[in-house]
Amino acid sequence: MALQDGTPLSKGYRMPAEWVKHDATWLSWPKNPLTFPEDVIDEVEGVFAQMAVALSSGELVNILVDDQVLEDRAYAKVAMAGANMSHVRFLHIKSADVWIRDYGPSFLLHRDTGRKAAVKWDFNAWGAKYDDLLYDDITGQRVVESSGFPYFKPGIVMEGGSIDVNGNGLVMTTEQCLLNKNRNPDLDRGQIEEYLRQYIATPDVLWLASGIEGDDTDGHIDDFARFSSRSTVLCAFSDLGENAPVLERNWSLLEGAKDRFGLELQRLPMPEPLYLEEEERNLPASYANFYIGNKVVL
Repeated sequence: MALQDGTPLSKGYRMPAEWVKHDATWLSWPKNPLTFPEDVIDEVEGVFAQMAVALSSGELVNILVDDQVLEDRAYAKVAMAGANMSHVRFLHIKSADVWIRDYGPSFLLHRDTGRKAAVKWDFNAWGAKYDDLLYDDITGQRVVESSGFPYFKPGIVMEGGSIDVNGNGLVMTTEQCLLNKNRNPDLDRGQIEEYLRQYIATPDVLWLASGIEGDDTDGHIDDFARFSSRSTVLCAFSDLGENAPVLERNWSLLEGAKDRFGLELQRLPMPEPLYLEEEERNLPASYANFYIGNKVVL
């Protein structure tokens, strides 16, 4: 389907919560040698194969591969792992890396008919941090075109991991990311809120402050605070290291907003800090960056 005029809100579309039953999940097969060097790529492919196994029990799994050579390799690993191969589809769409949650489209449902559509955000590799990953803006465009759904292009930078919706008009995000000058320097808070209202049909925005240490996405919400139902927010907490005050600040903001939005808050412990000595930095480990499939939570 073609690029649409107007906005999703004006056409009756909204972004559903992640737990709503859906047709498919999209994955991009790992192969970037900088992200996954030769000594770990087999193990990483095994993890992706297990994800395909779990997801294929309840939905279609669309897997991006660059070419037939990579498809053959991925097919063998996924089949050997035990996936329902009738629910696995490989698409020859070139990608730079695996982070399709961020560069892929946001899918929408029509409020009355249930028809599907999509929003294709601009992707600039998390504030132009990685020139070699800028290509995935094109990848996202090819994904939305291959879906066959009508789609909308707001013309602003946004990543899927920077927002989380409850399916009832509320979106949660962070000031650190959405108000960052490396994303949309000409837009202020009110303008960002209007884009969210028009393109994912969320009239209410719950702003948290910043994300966890070591997160080079500039504070993606999916690393530390998530909706698990329309009225429940899971928020990471830690008593250790640099994340403790950051997470406590976000918890205070949630406490201040819970009555207004009718929310129940639950703390989600963070893993012990992981440290890469050779790079002298903490890894942003979290239990909040889960994905809800039709039959599984990954």
